Order: sequence, then C-alpha cells, then structure tokens
Amino acid sequence: MQWTDQLKQVKILLSCAAVVICALSLTWSHFLVSDLSEEERRKMEVWAEAMRSLDNADEQTDLALVLKVINGNHTIPVIVLNADGSVQTYRNLELHAKAPSDVDKEVMAMANRMKENGNAIRIDMDSDGDGDFMEICYDESSLLKRLARYPYIQLGIVLIFAVVGIFALLSSKRAEQNKVWVGLSKETAHQLGTPISSLMAWTEVLRENYPEDELIPEMSKDVRRLQIIAERFSKIGSLPEPQPENLNEIITHVVEYISRRTSNHVNISTHMPSQPLYANLSAQLFEWVIENLCKNAVDAMEGQGDITIAAFEEPQRIVVEVTDTGKGIAKGNFNDVFLPGFTTKQRGWGLGLSLAKRIVEEYHSGKIFVKSSEIGKGTTFRIELHKS
Repeated sequence: MQWTDQLKQVKILLSCAAVVICALSLTWSHFLVSDLSEEERRKMEVWAEAMRSLDNADEQTDLALVLKVINGNHTIPVIVLNADGSVQTYRNLELHAKAPSDVDKEVMAMANRMKENGNAIRIDMDSDGDGDFMEICYDESSLLKRLARYPYIQLGIVLIFAVVGIFALLSSKRAEQNKVWVGLSKETAHQLGTPISSLMAWTEVLRENYPEDELIPEMSKDVRRLQIIAERFSKIGSLPEPQPENLNEIITHVVEYISRRTSNHVNISTHMPSQPLYANLSAQLFEWVIENLCKNAVDAMEGQGDITIAAFEEPQRIVVEVTDTGKGIAKGNFNDVFLPGFTTKQRGWGLGLSLAKRIVEEYHSGKIFVKSSEIGKGTTFRIELHKS
C-alpha cells in the first residue's frame, strides 16, 4: 500500500513539473513574440514615414535614406492603400492567384484581414490631417510566425520523446517483471516437486499399513492439492496452451473447494446456463483466478456474507462475474488493486489480483477489471473472454 502510494506521488510530482515547465516555456515565448511584434510595428511606423517622405519629395529632397528604408523591408508583408481604398503598392506577399484581377482581389482581401487584426497605420499626407492619406497595412513576418509556432512544435517533440521514453521504460519494466515471474514460478514448481513426490510415496505407505484409517484419504487430497499448485506454477513459468473447456465445471469445482475451506457464514452461489459454456482456457490457471477472487471476497467480507459467481454468454464474448457483499473498494483504487504489492490487508503480499490479471490478460487474451464497487456494500469483478 505504501509503495503504491509513493509511486503515485512520484507520478503526480512529475506531471506537475511537466505542466510548470510547459507553462513557463509558453509564457516566455509569449513575451518574446509580443516584444518582437512591437519591434516590427515600430519598424513599420518608420517605413510609413519613409513612404510619406517619398510621396511628398521634391527635386531637392535626398531620397537615398528614404529608399534605403523602403527597400530594406524584405520580411514584413505590407500593403499600401490610397485614400479611396485602392491598392497603391505591396511587398513581401505570398500570392496564389494568377490572373491580374484575381491578384487584386486577393491583395484587397489580405489588406482587409490585416486591418481587422489591427495592423494598419494611417499616414496623413498633409500636416493639418484634412487632406490626402495612406493606410499602411502589414502582417507579421514569416520569422515571427515561425517563432510563435516554435514553442508548440518544441513541446510536441518533447512530448513524443517523453511518450517513447515512458513506453520503452514500461516495456523494459514489463519484460523484467516477466522474467521474475517466470523464474520464480519455475523455481517454485521445481522446489515443490521433490517434497510432493516424497509425500505421495509416504501416503501410499500409510495407506498400505493402515487401510482403515479415515485420515489418509484426506491427506491424499491435500497432497494432490499441492501437486496442482506446483503444476500451476509450472504453467505460469511456460506458455500454456488454452483448450476448449467447460466453464461450468471449472466454476463448480472451485466453489466446492472454497466452500469446504471457508466459514459456514459465507454463502457461495452460482448462476450459470443449463447448457455447457465452453471457452479456450487453461483450466488449472483459470481455476486459480476464480479462487483468488473468491478468497479476496471472503477476506473483504471478514468471513461473513454472500459470494455470487455468474457466467453467461454475450454476442462477442463469454463473461464471468464474481460479486461479494464485502467492504468495497474506493473508486480511485479500481486500477491499483491489480498492481503488484497493493493490498488493504494487514497481512498480505498484494499478488493475488496481480497474478489473476496476468493469467487472464496475457495467457487468455481476455480482460479483468472492477465492474462496480460501493463502500460498505460490496464489489463485482468482471472477466471477459473470447469465444472459442
């Protein structure tokens, strides 16, 4: 529980840090673009003054500096309109029209758009302001537009790298977990093999010497149970081959086993179709899944309550639902309950549901999730399997 909480806190801190970095980057870029935009407007005011000087020039006016200012604009799109609204000249425009009439319409449309954006400077040709005038309409330079888009492109690239990095990290972590699972399972099955064989032999000896003893058959059942557990670990350590199995028989077998080992105050009921329900399963591993769900339900109910196991068929899948009347699961923990190490019990490894998820999803290509849960009323786990 504590380990998963720490992991969740780390994820939250990293997410907050990423949001802060993005916000600071966008804010800094916004101020930078605003400053450059103001600088371009000042340049256009100087350019507009140069146009007025050129229009009012006489034979004695030195036009060298004026022409240098006018011709020095190679980046900012600009359109000069006369007092009657007609186009006098333009520079640095990306035009797509071919015919002259279409060109004029496109230029006028661009000028109107520039004025709507507030990028227009009125230049009075007379000092009193009552005579002729020009309107200098301009747009942001291509450099400024690229600079305004750059932070989003940069953040997009960083996000792609982050996603790829996280995916690679999770894949590596999953591969490492798989190796641990396989190694642990094979070693467990191997270590259990020798004492189980010995117990089986001793059980046969006891049966021959004490054929009337009623406890020996029960001992044989427990030894057989240990053998089944070893076989389960052996199958987890290798890739099992699912075969068409009768789901009704598997659930019935699990209910019989759990019922003999739980309190009389726990009532286990089943709802299954009258006809056999077949699915591609590894019977021993899937029994383990149902057992884990039932054992968790008994713990959640503290040894008193009802467990209902329902199996039914839907158009695209076969469904098994295990419902209990226990203490329930908080909605925020619906996904966490399947994480290795997550447990709400004082004594527990937090591996039961993690193991169940691995068996259902990796070995049977199905799904297992918390369908519903309410604190103090109970929980329903749902398993979805492909049809055979």
